[in-house]
Amino acid sequence: MNRLLSVAAAGLLLLDPGGPRGDGFQDGRTAGVRLENSKIVITGNGAKGGKADGYQLKRPCWYEPGPDASQMLRTQEEVRAYWFRMNPNGTEEQFQAFLKQFKDKIGKPGRWWTPAYNEADARGRACWGGLDQFVWVPPGTTPPAGITLAELVEIARAALTVPEPKVKLNPDVKSYVNLPTWVWLEGVGETTRSVTASIPGIMSATVTASLEDIKIDAGTSSDRAEVREECGASGRPYQRGGEFTCGVRYLRASIDRPREVYVLTVTTVWPVEVEDDVVPFAYDPVEVGATRDVPVGEVQSTVRRP
Repeated sequence: MNRLLSVAAAGLLLLDPGGPRGDGFQDGRTAGVRLENSKIVITGNGAKGGKADGYQLKRPCWYEPGPDASQMLRTQEEVRAYWFRMNPNGTEEQFQAFLKQFKDKIGKPGRWWTPAYNEADARGRACWGGLDQFVWVPPGTTPPAGITLAELVEIARAALTVPEPKVKLNPDVKSYVNLPTWVWLEGVGETTRSVTASIPGIMSATVTASLEDIKIDAGTSSDRAEVREECGASGRPYQRGGEFTCGVRYLRASIDRPREVYVLTVTTVWPVEVEDDVVPFAYDPVEVGATRDVPVGEVQSTVRRP
């Protein structure tokens, strides 16, 4: 749990934004969630090691349930030295007056809520700075700007990643006009990815994405390529004598294209669901693509007369 470092300076109560961080993905596209001063824990096989679709949280900061009255008072008493460093002219009487707001809540039902923010959002820190540094909240209520279960679902969704597809082709190096180019994915791994965002002991939400389909873009118009997309979740590996249902049959050579290749794109489609229907959200699928250059030649034949 973060330690609150609160001081009275120029009539303001300040909070140190340091402390544990809950990270979503950090590589590839812009991070969707990077939690600061937060008690939210992000777990699951979809929280790292993949690509995301850039989903962003709508709100950059919020209040979270924090310590009860006794815990808060102990925390503030422990930062006595810090308080006097920040208030070099402060007196013991002033420090005790500062503590009184916390002592007054001892024995009363409820808990302190404290602010957190999404550092991945450029507005996050400024938003956090505009919130009160602690708010006393009676049991069973949520303060204005307090985090809700629906927003916890949003945090899990923003942290969700899926594997980047590795595209395999046959033929692999070069194809030819009217020759089927088979398409499939290699090393997909787990076809279900989930992320859970939780405030331990208070509330939790999980989103799950399952690989359902792939989409193929031949990199050219339909008069130059025939696309077949009966692919299933991960395409159809080449089989001698097998039925060609997933891939591209190029109808014209690529010699007149930039770099003399077609740029084929394969996109994986991962529908997203909220587990247990804790909130009635309907998310667009996560879609992550990869490209391959496909040079297409033309078989030259010579007809000889007998």
